[in-house]
Amino acid sequence: MPFSPDLNETLSRARADLRMGVPVVLDGATGAALIASAETLSAARLIEMQGLGDVDLVLTGRRAETLKARAYDGDVARVVLPDGAAMTWVQSLADPSDDLATPMKGPLTTRRGGDAALHRLAVALCKSARLLPAALVVHVPGGFAAAHNLVSLHVETVAPALVALPDLLHVVSAKVPLRAAENARLHIFRPEDGSDEHYAIEIGRPDRDKPVLARLHSACFTGDLLGSLKCDCGPQLNAALARMGQEGSGVLLYLNQEGRGIGLANKMRAYSLQDQGFDTVEANHRLGFEDDERDFRLGAQILETMGFSGVRLLTNNPAKVAMLEHCGINVAERVPLRVGETPQNARYLATKAEKSGHLF
Repeated sequence: MPFSPDLNETLSRARADLRMGVPVVLDGATGAALIASAETLSAARLIEMQGLGDVDLVLTGRRAETLKARAYDGDVARVVLPDGAAMTWVQSLADPSDDLATPMKGPLTTRRGGDAALHRLAVALCKSARLLPAALVVHVPGGFAAAHNLVSLHVETVAPALVALPDLLHVVSAKVPLRAAENARLHIFRPEDGSDEHYAIEIGRPDRDKPVLARLHSACFTGDLLGSLKCDCGPQLNAALARMGQEGSGVLLYLNQEGRGIGLANKMRAYSLQDQGFDTVEANHRLGFEDDERDFRLGAQILETMGFSGVRLLTNNPAKVAMLEHCGINVAERVPLRVGETPQNARYLATKAEKSGHLF
């Protein structure tokens, strides 16, 4: 039908439904499953899911390690919900905020054997919706989605779509005089899958035939806008723009990948864990995330779209250098950007150097 939603549109609907606590259906080679976010599902809907059969709470291997639950599937663990398990119990497993207050969550029984593809994809969908990486899964008969007016997704098409890089469309650009450089233009790039827009701040008229002074800067609401002392993001943003203003040209890519790609809400959860004594990497792991969930391929695509094939990259992060090189962007020079050190972020910066390989 001409007005039927395509894959990107259906995937966007699924993410929105999960954020609102509405389950969606996944279809795969082994059958269909009703999945829901452990963070947003209501107690009433959990009871309805339990009425359909055995419900699994699917957690990442990182979160399972914290809970001392066996992850037989490696990257995910299928925790069997006990009879009558309440939503508060489910959320206490998904959200580590009360781990220190109530450390004994188990013993937890995890499922082994069988195909975990639907379960793995359920967690990936929750991640892509910027929710906690924890999903509730129960098998349902074919036709369940249509009968209950729910979004239905097929594993064979959705799994590749979640790791593929969406095409970025250049929407518009306009002059925006900045304190650091009056000859600046702001470019807006919109992903075709309806996800967050990304921006490029172009200073002057950089020569496309030479490596441009560039920075890939991930959005940081607390550091860039509020002046938080817990990170060095705001000072790095301002220093990079100032350096480009002094040189007369450059391009700063502002990528909407808040909190290393986990979103602002999960970033605040990580901050809360840091207040309990965990470092930034440990906090991410306790939440069920990897050290860094960002996708720097976005930066390479924007640079290529703007006509740049080489950069002098303002960064302390070798992962950015490696990804740009992998995507065909020549990094002629890594330009260190060591600014914004405070007593409040000393441990954070030390952890980035020790565990994430940042260079200072």
